Amino acid sequence: MSSETPVLLALDLAGVFAFALNGALTALRVARLDIVGVITLGMMTALGGGIIRDVLLDRLPPATFSDWRYLAVAAVGGLIAFVFGRGLERLATPINVLDAAGLSLFAVTGASKALESGLGPAQAVLLGALTGVGGGTLRDVVIREIPSVLSSGLYAIPALAGATVAVVALELGVGGLAAGLVAAAVCFGIRMVGVHFDIDAPRPRAAGGGDDAPPAGG
Repeated sequence: MSSETPVLLALDLAGVFAFALNGALTALRVARLDIVGVITLGMMTALGGGIIRDVLLDRLPPATFSDWRYLAVAAVGGLIAFVFGRGLERLATPINVLDAAGLSLFAVTGASKALESGLGPAQAVLLGALTGVGGGTLRDVVIREIPSVLSSGLYAIPALAGATVAVVALELGVGGLAAGLVAAAVCFGIRMVGVHFDIDAPRPRAAGGGDDAPPAGG
């Protein structure tokens, strides 16, 4: 079983559930997979970021394989999406919302666990962002799409912002569930503003001063 604090465990499992729903709904809408494919993609999306985080922190085996709750929550999330996802007339909105939720929660838990493991503040912020974008990147690669972190408006930037708020709060001694939720809310808010208004991160100008430069990560 996991030895982390109850607050971090709760946030981590919430992120797993959100990303499992997101990955499974993406499988239904984009890839049109069967039940095995839907649940598998949901679990890969949910668990990918956490596995990357734990491997980089040398927390082996990763929590996914040492605590049955991670696999169970991911599988349940994928199954719920398979059963009820077809009833949603428009899946794009819930996919974006759940993606933002998973991104936010994982950015916070990744940064917090990095600090717990003795990393410095800057390294903790980077690892938090990597944890947040890891599952979504794996999801996009599997369904043969350009990863959102490389093409979508404001994806890595919200993760960095949320991780930064979490690290600052912890460094100031303001930990706990409330601080974690505030940090996650910052990331979620920035991500959803980017989605709603189709805001992109700064892009390089094309040769000749045109605006048709290739997409930049954000």
